[in-house]
Amino acid sequence: MAKKEALRELQSRLAERLQAARTQQRGSSWLAVEVSGRGILFPLREAGEIFAMAPLVPVPHTHRWFMGVANLRGHLHGVVDLGGFLGVKTTDAMPQQAQLVGFNQTLELNCVLLVDRLAGLRGEEQLQREPDDGVPRPAFVGARYRDGAGRPWQELSLAALAGDEAFLRIVG
Repeated sequence: MAKKEALRELQSRLAERLQAARTQQRGSSWLAVEVSGRGILFPLREAGEIFAMAPLVPVPHTHRWFMGVANLRGHLHGVVDLGGFLGVKTTDAMPQQAQLVGFNQTLELNCVLLVDRLAGLRGEEQLQREPDDGVPRPAFVGARYRDGAGRPWQELSLAALAGDEAFLRIVG
């Protein structure tokens, strides 16, 4: 019970900080999450609401990464396992701290991404951009960064993902 309360408090604090960060247009800022041990950055202006894991209704004959549909605050959302979609999923076990991250309403996509864990907010002052290695990547994969502790972070554009043909074929 205490874990659920602590999780709710974390979600509340992150939601408040997310809203405050959206209103401050100083520089780049991201919602940091973990997916299969990898650090992922979602641009704050593209991220939407954060939900606790909810019961899923499976959808037959779809990709393994499309986990099904969930009723979130009275609206149906497709649920995509981000690790599965990216091809980096290391286990089928559901992480205890799993969360669902929605797309910003302006992207007009009733879909949420399953992430293993929320890792807080990051600003450009906390990260050092890495040089481009020239390896071709999908359009939704942005710049690579490294934080002060040396941990790598990969930016993923939710707006570009919302327009990705392979992604939209299933969720759109």
